[in-house]
Amino acid sequence: MIKYILSKSHPRYLSLYYRDLLAKGVRNGITSLQGLTAHGRGEAFDYLIGEKTHSFAQKAIEAAAAMLLLSRKPVISVNGNTAALVPKELIKLAQVTKAKLEVNLFHSSKKRERAIVAYFKKCGAREVLTPDKTIIPNVTSNRKHISQAGQKTADVIFIPLEDGDRTEQLIKLGKKVITVDLNPLSRTAQKASVTIVDNIIRCLPLLIAEINKLKHTNEKELLGIVKKYRNRPVINQALQQLNRRLTALSGK
Repeated sequence: MIKYILSKSHPRYLSLYYRDLLAKGVRNGITSLQGLTAHGRGEAFDYLIGEKTHSFAQKAIEAAAAMLLLSRKPVISVNGNTAALVPKELIKLAQVTKAKLEVNLFHSSKKRERAIVAYFKKCGAREVLTPDKTIIPNVTSNRKHISQAGQKTADVIFIPLEDGDRTEQLIKLGKKVITVDLNPLSRTAQKASVTIVDNIIRCLPLLIAEINKLKHTNEKELLGIVKKYRNRPVINQALQQLNRRLTALSGK
């Protein structure tokens, strides 16, 4: 149990709480030290968009929900940061979409993989896939290692908090990629099929709720939602929000 010196009335309490979860993840062998830096970068972008879920993120959430419901073989990719921050939400997402959970790490080791699998199972997951000898072509980092039963055969892959080196190649393989990324300029945000520019902590409950809302919608309507969605305007709207907020804060 994490002990807090600061009161819950502290204006940055939640931010500090999630930082502590990540630090605990490092101590437990789940999160990498580099993951702390990545979280800090995302938190900076969250400041810039105003720490709220905007309409452009809601549009992406609706498209992501429809895409996951239409998927025949969905996979949810998890890394150290997502394991530390939102394990129960990812398990719930897997349950409502009948998706498989699969560990994929940039700073990988079998020890970290085992720790993440054990933690997800402790949180209620029944099965968590790990990489085997299957490889994504043209990816040079450790993220190229995937599971034959998971990402290799998936049609839709949910990749939150990705660092960008495999999204493009997965799309070239004919797969749809959904990501959650507070940085609309990242490679993953730019290349994904659906980019949710939002904090994963705010976004996942909304995504699960949207899936539950749409789960009785017929296939034709779901296809309509996906077909009318355009990722580039959503990214542009996120960039415009950054610009508006910086302009407002500068007093001009």
